[in-house]
Amino acid sequence: MTTTDATSDSATSHTNTPTWPSHDPATRRCLPTTFRPVDHDRVASLVASEWERFAKTTPGSAEHNVRARRTLPLGVTSSFQHWDPHPISVQSAEGAWIADVDGRRLLDLSMGFGAMLVGHLNPVVVEHVTRALEEVGTLFVTPSPQATDMSERFCARFGLDLVRFTNSGTESLMYAIRAARAYTQRKAIVKIEGGYHGGYDPLQVSVKPALADIGPADAPVGDVPFDVEAGTVHVVAYNDLAMLERILAEHGRDVAAMVVEPVIENLAIVLPDEGYLAGVRALCDQHGVVLIFDEVKTGLTAGHAGAAQRLGVQPDLITLAKSIGGGLPLAAFGGKREVMEVVVDGRMAHFGTYNGNPLVMAAALAVDELCTPDALAAAEEINVRALDAIDDVIKQYELPAHTVGMGVKGCVTWSPSPVRNYRDYKATDFATAELSWLWGVNRNILTPPGLDEQWLVSLMHTDADMDLLVHDFTALAKALRD
Repeated sequence: MTTTDATSDSATSHTNTPTWPSHDPATRRCLPTTFRPVDHDRVASLVASEWERFAKTTPGSAEHNVRARRTLPLGVTSSFQHWDPHPISVQSAEGAWIADVDGRRLLDLSMGFGAMLVGHLNPVVVEHVTRALEEVGTLFVTPSPQATDMSERFCARFGLDLVRFTNSGTESLMYAIRAARAYTQRKAIVKIEGGYHGGYDPLQVSVKPALADIGPADAPVGDVPFDVEAGTVHVVAYNDLAMLERILAEHGRDVAAMVVEPVIENLAIVLPDEGYLAGVRALCDQHGVVLIFDEVKTGLTAGHAGAAQRLGVQPDLITLAKSIGGGLPLAAFGGKREVMEVVVDGRMAHFGTYNGNPLVMAAALAVDELCTPDALAAAEEINVRALDAIDDVIKQYELPAHTVGMGVKGCVTWSPSPVRNYRDYKATDFATAELSWLWGVNRNILTPPGLDEQWLVSLMHTDADMDLLVHDFTALAKALRD
């Protein structure tokens, strides 16, 4: 990845002339034509002052975290929620906004990584779930018309032959891999370096590992946490068909499945090169490998029928969660009949007390009704307008950054060059990324914690909401160039 030395004279402009492979035409990326490096002494000073401001304006969250740490590890219910000195504690939400324990009202652009695609307390979701609570029930542990109805809707929407419901993305990925193993009678897995797919052991290999632990870029070594029993997992770089071809040529006879996010969304947003996913499909077919698309994060946020249909490549199995449940814990896995038949004939057992319970089916029905092609297209148009406006700011201030968009999600990546894989991601400017995220938090705009800032435009966000993001990004650009 070609980047400019961060210590260069910030007054010197650089022309962004290298040529990279084209990204998939169904996705969006806008690179700067010229840029100037930022002054990292200036960045460090701004970060320090912003953390001081954060501490002064969030005493209630600090106090709550002290209390929570007495009974919850790190004071949170999921470790990604934690950051030092303390995370923001939220007590209520409605529409596109949340309220924290300090009485601040923040624009929510995190939206549960897509779980709140239809917005907080969407009236249609509330109506359907309330009806289930008052008139239907919360758990039958028997077949029900509600689950059958939603299975038919999911199969029609996502192009699936058969589907089973689960309760989390981790659970869906676990069963998809087990189904692939039962179908192929093989055990090994191929996954993407840096990719995150939930908590199942084989998928914990090389999730945002340290570069010192994973070998050279052209021959990556899997990084296995001590607490993980991974089995055989081969790690490959995203957007590198030659590497995948080499791995499958050597190990394909033992590989049950390849697991990949069609668009990587735990490293900000990393887009597939044009033709990459079709090449992956062809190689998996050649070697009899089950191709699993992890659409836990993409799903409906990528469009009406998910990323697979938007990008025009159909996997053997798809895993879904987040966007399909309206904020309730719902997930699913499904795909081609010949693979899913392993559940029918008992080659793989799939159980779950809460699977497809009437409460989450009510929420899923509401989401299915709300997420029409027109509704999702309108939200995407809002997202694109915001991305276009931020592109103008990047151009005006010659920032070493670029925007990426996929459906209703968008991000600013602090690099003048495209991020096409994990090694590229590790070369981005994390100091400025931290500042960009914290700058927003301190101005009542919440994006996910971490250094890979990404936002989501829900069905309840407006152009006026996104103008707030553009306004604060403009102020950040001015501060960086002062």
